[in-house]
Amino acid sequence: MEASSGFPVHSDLQFDKLLHMRSTRVAILLSAVIVVMFVASVSADEGPLDTAQPKGITTDEIIQRFAAKEKEFKEARDQYTYRQSVKVQTLDGSTVDGEYREDFDVTFDNNGKKTKNVVFAPQNSLERILMTQEDMDDIENRLPFVLTSDEIAEYQIVYVGQQQEDELHCYVFDIAPKQIEGKKRYFQGRIWVDDHDFQIVKTFGKTVPDIRKKKDNENLFPKFTTWREQVDEKYWFPTYTRADDTLHFSSQDVHVREIVHYENYKRFGSNVKITYDGKEVQKGGVDQKGTDQKDKPQP
Repeated sequence: MEASSGFPVHSDLQFDKLLHMRSTRVAILLSAVIVVMFVASVSADEGPLDTAQPKGITTDEIIQRFAAKEKEFKEARDQYTYRQSVKVQTLDGSTVDGEYREDFDVTFDNNGKKTKNVVFAPQNSLERILMTQEDMDDIENRLPFVLTSDEIAEYQIVYVGQQQEDELHCYVFDIAPKQIEGKKRYFQGRIWVDDHDFQIVKTFGKTVPDIRKKKDNENLFPKFTTWREQVDEKYWFPTYTRADDTLHFSSQDVHVREIVHYENYKRFGSNVKITYDGKEVQKGGVDQKGTDQKDKPQP
């Protein structure tokens, strides 16, 4: 997010200098910082963090298994339609003084190409910040973070323990990019991996790097939490994202709240085969399952 004219703004994670230092040693140091930062973020639905090593499986095996499942998940989600609802607000104390809203359906055209159809977009009333192209890309592609077997080499992945997340027992990892490549954007934070399905069921962190070209051109990004729920009794799809953070721009701070809902997941009929554990998933519409995400705890 950028500050609008005369009202610059920024994020309270000051990692930008470290992230631009291209070394694995920096990534390891960042991971150590993350461990401290995320312990304070534990929400009410999480049990205590058990730092013991997993039994009967190595951490490397866990990483390889969930990365392979994430690749299956990514390919499967590309064959589903769904509605995504976005709300971004700025707050002055407890008062909302600006809001951006957009609801859109992710569907397919007659040629099977994925399309975005906006169904609700009231007048944007944000005044202190501007929604940038990076913000929109993050909302559509990086808030529902996916870490596949094709991408794990780009990240420093540190096992931090095991933790109960609602009714799920999870392995917990902190991740940070090993280095920043060009203009590519990354996720930095913590992930929870279900020990049964070996899929990511929750993420907490932010997209990096923040972009500071000069004092009056800052593009900063809030911390967020994304919860997933099971669809078709196989895939853990994102259903709810929440950010509530203060962005620290050069001239002032701005409190930002962001809420994203993903709903009405339905399988799109096509000739593309989707597999799960080596077996083809049968075609047919599948409705989203799970509890009302409005009841999810706030990070």
